[in-house]
Amino acid sequence: MSHDNNGEVTSARANMKGTKQRQGPSAGGAAAVFASGIATVVFAIMPLLTFAAVPPSRSAAQDNPRFASLQIEIWPEFDRRGAALVILKGEFAAELALPAAASLRIPASSGGPAAVAFATAAHAELFNLAYDRTDADDFITLRIKAPQRFLHVEFYDPLVTRTPDRSYTYVWASDLAVDRLSVRLQEPAAASNLSVLPNLGAGVPGPDALLYRTAELGAREAGKELPIEIRYTKTDERTSSDILGLKVPDSAPTVTSGTSAALPDWLLVLAIFAGVVGVAGVAGSLWWRRRGKASGAQPGGGNFCAQCGSRLTSSARFCPQCGAAVRNK
Repeated sequence: MSHDNNGEVTSARANMKGTKQRQGPSAGGAAAVFASGIATVVFAIMPLLTFAAVPPSRSAAQDNPRFASLQIEIWPEFDRRGAALVILKGEFAAELALPAAASLRIPASSGGPAAVAFATAAHAELFNLAYDRTDADDFITLRIKAPQRFLHVEFYDPLVTRTPDRSYTYVWASDLAVDRLSVRLQEPAAASNLSVLPNLGAGVPGPDALLYRTAELGAREAGKELPIEIRYTKTDERTSSDILGLKVPDSAPTVTSGTSAALPDWLLVLAIFAGVVGVAGVAGSLWWRRRGKASGAQPGGGNFCAQCGSRLTSSARFCPQCGAAVRNK
């Protein structure tokens, strides 16, 4: 709220320091009281607005929309030794209003996401998406507000490679319900005896000369976890990209201006409210001052000095405080 009249209010208080309290406020004092009241209202309402804007604590599944489709991709030892790259490619339901608020969990062992992004269409260019993060013992919760229907999340999860017999398990926490869920596994280069549960069928060569196993698993309810267990044998310590000489692109999506999450809606409403109240406060202060100077009297009877606001006797011709001539009414 604006405080442009602070200097005038201070001056009025200095001039009125000898006035008794029962005299009532002068025009400048009334303006200060009015402005102070407005400020009190603003600061009293702000916590209420903030509290109202925060939804009650509920589980992620209750707060979340649903995915029309979700593909979970797992690439063990692709471009990082001792780690599996997990990629979540989700598409929100077509009828969902955008921007869409959602939250999902990734393993705490990952240390956090390598990328959180959105796209305007499937297989389209990715743009960084701002997110809030909450760490717990087993999971890291990511909260996002997606401006488009397509969501892309990547993270690396540790994989033990001390022995040739290796295994990795990823558990989809099912924070969002999914209409069509699919799993795609990239077989590590130079691996043998690979098995996976659920069964993803036989490997099919991809454009990078690696084998991919894919299966459609149908709909998945929110809260119903899906473990994906992978086992294989591998004696070569190099990653798939090193073995095949693959050029690995930067995993971080392209950054463009304006792609970060917008300010929360409640904060925008609060800013507008504070602006309106501030304007009303200034206007009210000016009205009180002009009214006092025009009338030379305060509501409730009695004569007051039009210059400093001091109470006057009925026979006074000059103000005993500031010496101004008394105006005839």
